[in-house]
Amino acid sequence: MGLTLLFGVFALGLIAGAPVAFAIGLAAIACFAYEGLPLFVAFQRMLSGVSTFSLLAIPFFIFAGELMLHGGIARRLVTLAAAAVGSVRGGLGVVNVASSMLFGGISGSAVADTSALGSILMPVMKEKGYDADYAVNVTVTSSIAGIVIPPSHNMILFAVAAGGGISVSNLFLAGIGPGILMCLCLMAAAYWVAVRRGYPAEPFPGWRALAWSFAESLPGLMTAVIIVGGVLSGVLTVTESGAFGAIYALVITGLVYRELTWTNFRAAVVSAVRTTALVMILVGCASAFAYMLALYRVPEQLTDLLMGISQNPIVILLILNLILLALGMVMDMAALILICTPIFLPVATGIGMDPIQFGIMMMMNLGLGLCTPPVGACLFVGCVIGGIKIEQAVRTIFPFYLAVFAALMLVTYVPAISLGLPNLLLE
Repeated sequence: MGLTLLFGVFALGLIAGAPVAFAIGLAAIACFAYEGLPLFVAFQRMLSGVSTFSLLAIPFFIFAGELMLHGGIARRLVTLAAAAVGSVRGGLGVVNVASSMLFGGISGSAVADTSALGSILMPVMKEKGYDADYAVNVTVTSSIAGIVIPPSHNMILFAVAAGGGISVSNLFLAGIGPGILMCLCLMAAAYWVAVRRGYPAEPFPGWRALAWSFAESLPGLMTAVIIVGGVLSGVLTVTESGAFGAIYALVITGLVYRELTWTNFRAAVVSAVRTTALVMILVGCASAFAYMLALYRVPEQLTDLLMGISQNPIVILLILNLILLALGMVMDMAALILICTPIFLPVATGIGMDPIQFGIMMMMNLGLGLCTPPVGACLFVGCVIGGIKIEQAVRTIFPFYLAVFAALMLVTYVPAISLGLPNLLLE
């Protein structure tokens, strides 16, 4: 009965239009009251959920990403990508994916990636004769790179939701291979669609232009190097590297590029505060929710259920992927990381999957959910910028979905793609 109440109140909250964090919190409090547990314990769980030192890195990552978004970094990365791969057939589509790979490693946000690169590239692509739906589809699906390629604040959420026993450094390293693989699959899809539609190639600007664009974008690219390198080297903690990254981003955008105006700075601060507040409320409420999940032995029950369906790890992993994909279509990513990790991680580890590999698999699954209706934030932003209806974009987006799904299946069933780099560098 308690478990029914937990998920029932949560579902009713979502149906009534309540924010996800409030729906999670109300469901947890209702179950605490039903079980006769003191309500102060529920609030104590919420407070302990956010009282984690590593969570301090999240506002720094978000703030650094917002500064990059408003400070001219995105435009320079697009110029670099155009000089490097723009001469391929359908070059601007490939440029879009390459730009996402570079910018994603700085911002760590799929929505920021879509907003920044979409507003720069989509008008140019339409001007060059590319269809609006193609421009939107490439931009939206390639933005997932920001979730997987480090630094990503979603990886910190996963580490916290997993109980704190997972190294963020290992997660950062594990995301590099899958992120690059996913971008290569998307480049192949962008090229294939471009050839079928007869899109042109851009002329190669020359090696001098390529070298100049690289030199101009290098200060911005160093933000990711500082953040990730500081963590991996052991010189800085995740939180300290996030703080240094934010300070460096402020210096680069304000003093080197000189494109960060007071108005843009204020917009970056407001956006970062809003996003951080949302994430922290989610973390607190999800902590109380996870407590009730453990009390009702949900992970154990799910493991028994899946083992009853099949003993084959391949089948179980496929089922987990399908469940995560379905959930990603209807719920926000941060909330799903916090809710699903305590439920599904024991199942994955029970069949021999490494927790880090599961984390990357989850990121890719839920990232794909950001590109799918009805709750696809990246899809909504991309369609608004591209000036087309959602159904128009969804009608032709399947080659790009398949590209991401192919990368996801490889990451799921080939552990070396995600674990090879951590094992090599941190053994």
